[in-house]
Amino acid sequence: METEELKVFAENLQQDVFSRADAVEDGAMRAESFANIMFEYLRDAEEIEDGIACFIEGRGHRCSGYFISEDNERLDLFLVLPRLEGTVVPVPKSEIDQAFKRLRSFLDKSLDGMHRSLESALEGYDMARSIWDARNDLSSVRLFVLTDGTAKVDRIDNEMLGSIEVSSHLWDLQRLHRSSSSGSLREPIEIDFTRLNGGPIRCLAATPRGGGYRCLMAMLPGSVIVEMYRDHGPRLLERNVRSFLQLRGKVNQGIRKTILDEPEMFLAFNNGLSITASGLKVEECGDGTVALHSARDLQIVNGGQTTGSIFRASRKDKVDPVELLVPVKITEILSDGDVEKIAPRISQSANNQNKVNIADFSSNHPFHIAFEELSRSTWAPPTDGLQKQTKWFFERARGQYHDALAQNPTPAQRKAWEAIHPRKQMITKTDLAKFEHSWSQLPHIVSRYAQKCYLDFMDRLDARGGFVPDGEYFREAIARAIMFRQTERIVSRQKFGGHRAEIVTYSLAWLSHHTAMRVDLDAIWAQQSMSDALAGFVETISTHAHEHVTNPPGGQNVTEWCKKEKCWDIFREKHIAIPAGVEAGLLSREKGNTRKKPEALGGALSKKDQETIDAVTEVPSETWFGLSAWAKDTNNLQPWQRSLSFSLGKLARASKQPSRKQAEHGEKILAEARRLGFRA
Repeated sequence: METEELKVFAENLQQDVFSRADAVEDGAMRAESFANIMFEYLRDAEEIEDGIACFIEGRGHRCSGYFISEDNERLDLFLVLPRLEGTVVPVPKSEIDQAFKRLRSFLDKSLDGMHRSLESALEGYDMARSIWDARNDLSSVRLFVLTDGTAKVDRIDNEMLGSIEVSSHLWDLQRLHRSSSSGSLREPIEIDFTRLNGGPIRCLAATPRGGGYRCLMAMLPGSVIVEMYRDHGPRLLERNVRSFLQLRGKVNQGIRKTILDEPEMFLAFNNGLSITASGLKVEECGDGTVALHSARDLQIVNGGQTTGSIFRASRKDKVDPVELLVPVKITEILSDGDVEKIAPRISQSANNQNKVNIADFSSNHPFHIAFEELSRSTWAPPTDGLQKQTKWFFERARGQYHDALAQNPTPAQRKAWEAIHPRKQMITKTDLAKFEHSWSQLPHIVSRYAQKCYLDFMDRLDARGGFVPDGEYFREAIARAIMFRQTERIVSRQKFGGHRAEIVTYSLAWLSHHTAMRVDLDAIWAQQSMSDALAGFVETISTHAHEHVTNPPGGQNVTEWCKKEKCWDIFREKHIAIPAGVEAGLLSREKGNTRKKPEALGGALSKKDQETIDAVTEVPSETWFGLSAWAKDTNNLQPWQRSLSFSLGKLARASKQPSRKQAEHGEKILAEARRLGFRA
């Protein structure tokens, strides 16, 4: 039975890759599609924060992607070995061993400055340079080999590369299937305290009646925390939402100062850790205490900064962590408790300095539930002269598409179901975020990759007061999805040689801005495609976008350049003549203004947005006109800033309010001008 399930899983994975690769009409894209799907599995398993597909191969080295944490301390490198045979295929141990060696060789060469010998326009250059730039901050590197075959390898011990710890991780078909079919993609963390501490941890224990949990209070040596983080990294903090381990904040700097200067005061000054677990192995000691031997499904729900600071001090500052004592509260969720409900409440209650709202980022958000319902009930118009209608399948949670497909017991029924729900018309939450943000003119955020783009999308949604989509919004959102995927195909055909993702989002953002979002989305929905005229113009825009993103000022890293708002500010002002055929197909400005804009998500403004608009509206027209003239005379501002200042002056003279985006930029322009010497 397990073998049969594994075969089905392999076939579904193959078809997912083929569908995504076919969407860009390029067989060479299968490896990239495979890599991106693997990253999605690992993100959902909370094994990685994100992954960037990027291929490079040379003498003795090979790599398929990477990701560097915000603090530059953790690097993940990936190498994919796709089989895509739709069945269970073994991968020889020798091939796996060679893959790890080539990945390690790429790491070594990147740390030695390999980027200096590479063509700067290539994605491989960005990857190698990013590793070089992070070399002095890196404390750990994880090497991942990802395959849809089955493989057996011996345990690969961690090793040290100077002060950098290097670990190796294999994800094959069996591990992927095991993880995705377990109900929770995340593989639970198990901690053997007896091994890490040289003996069990003595704790005080209490079990409140009817609470569904029991609590243990303990003192953990810092050395135990270091080993826990060394073995499991950020996975320890999965339920500690937004707990980024950086030393830039005052809290983290204070923790570090105590560790370095007054380690004996650490216990007194630090609030310690709050931990949850679903399985504790304890031994009664007979004196009101228990001896804690091990914990299953352990999570640090509060204390991420403490954990990261201790680990960093031991690695970077060579502090002996055994001298640090950390107060710890361990909450075991019992069989009658709900870990997914209790753990977030513990995190929220224990962590008062940072707002934590897990519900905002869950699959159960009302927006996602409503969007899913619309995707199940809305029929797309027939295309290509056919009468058969289809649906766009929104996957609110990983695996929904395959689960729904599996509900059809016979091959004929599955084929019929797939005809109605084509794989190429399946979209995920992260897909939707990048489609909407591209059209909302936020390409610099889309360029920060899937997870950050999604979190930003949800933040903005929350700030709008909980918009719930209706049928009109759904159809227009799908039209924007069609535009995005068609643009991917257009860009792929041009074979620019890299940075497809950035070119696509910047192209669509430019189109959105310069048409004032007046593209006829109803027509795209009706045809399930852009018009030939619009598609041709998108191709033209993409050549300019490619030129812009791959030529950053001062020789910057292309990938990092695209993440900056300045990159978008400059490209937004790029003049590209809109063809008459495209202009003729745009909505009138009156009709365009009545549409539901994705950036507004229903039109509601936050209190802060309204305050910004009101403040900019109160600035007299003479001030804006004077600022525009001053900027032109002094050349202190960019052309687009001068132009916007003049436009704000005209709005003020006509007693009209600026848009949210105009107000945001206007406020920044006025502040910058005053800093540079402008006086109204």
